[in-house]
Amino acid sequence: GYADTIDVTLQADGGVRVRDNGRGIPTDIHPTEGVSAVELVLTQLHAGGKFGGGGYKVSGGLHGVGSSVVNALSSRLDVEVRQKGHAFRMSFDHGVPVAPLAMFEETDQTGTTVTYWASEEIFDTTDYDFETIRARFQQMAFLNKGLRINLVDERIDPIAAADADEVDLDHLDEGVEKVTVTLGDGQGEGTPVTARKVSYRYDGGLVDYVKHLVGSKRSEPIHPEIISIESEDSARALSLELAMQWTTAYSESVHTYANTINTHEGGTHEEGFRAAMTKLVNEFARRQGLLKDKDENLTGDDIREGLTAVVSVKLGEPQFEGQTKTKLGNSEVKGFVQSAMTSEFGHWLEAHPRE
Repeated sequence: GYADTIDVTLQADGGVRVRDNGRGIPTDIHPTEGVSAVELVLTQLHAGGKFGGGGYKVSGGLHGVGSSVVNALSSRLDVEVRQKGHAFRMSFDHGVPVAPLAMFEETDQTGTTVTYWASEEIFDTTDYDFETIRARFQQMAFLNKGLRINLVDERIDPIAAADADEVDLDHLDEGVEKVTVTLGDGQGEGTPVTARKVSYRYDGGLVDYVKHLVGSKRSEPIHPEIISIESEDSARALSLELAMQWTTAYSESVHTYANTINTHEGGTHEEGFRAAMTKLVNEFARRQGLLKDKDENLTGDDIREGLTAVVSVKLGEPQFEGQTKTKLGNSEVKGFVQSAMTSEFGHWLEAHPRE
């Protein structure tokens, strides 16, 4: 119920600004540490709201080190929190607080803004790739229905200016608009420049994602309606969102996510999905007499040919295999996805005999 908009700006001076309209990082003084919660979150490991339960149902990060690590790797970081009717600000120099959190002007807004400049002494390059970031944010918007993510690139790119007349073959600039922004001192004295902006919000969530994936391929849907499944087991803190459509393509395109992290190597959620799909289609084919007694079962590969699907699970305690967080290992997820598929997709097959 909080935070429906995130604005990310790639600044001309190499900084990155991330602003949300959530509740804001808590500004209270921590009872035992004696400093503000804002300072703790940005300077101590494992100090995020994900520990001790109750803060988040699910989260993509695992270790509570994200913001404090960004701070440690930045030559400078500024944070502004809007809550309790005021704006609070503090700055850090190479991860060290310049001064404690201080209260400034009154405001009726809430949220957090963090601006950081990655250290050029630590990184070989601090040049951000617009396309990589754009694609990731579009993915995040599909996976979190109703969330708006705006990305603005204020960096003046001499190459882009020179190539402006060339044709965009990959449609990479689809949805990218040019906007005029003012750089400078914030007092209205700045220089107007042309920036690139993209904005994503998908109220259909994964159904919109499958539409987008199918639309970007040179293949036609075989059934008009995108099959969509949602299931939640609140007692075990598990939820599943799934959308799929078969097309005339020869290959399958199955994308899986756990807590919005792309699990390239699959894992237990994909195993559950595949097992249930194969079983349900074979049982249905036998019941309908499409497979005779002497016929062999269809293989999973046969059934998934031309399938475009997105499987997104969210869980309270994700366990990933390997260092890269790209394969989900939680054993309980397989059975959860299987039973959700069995009831929902099983019902869909019965209700749509023509398809």
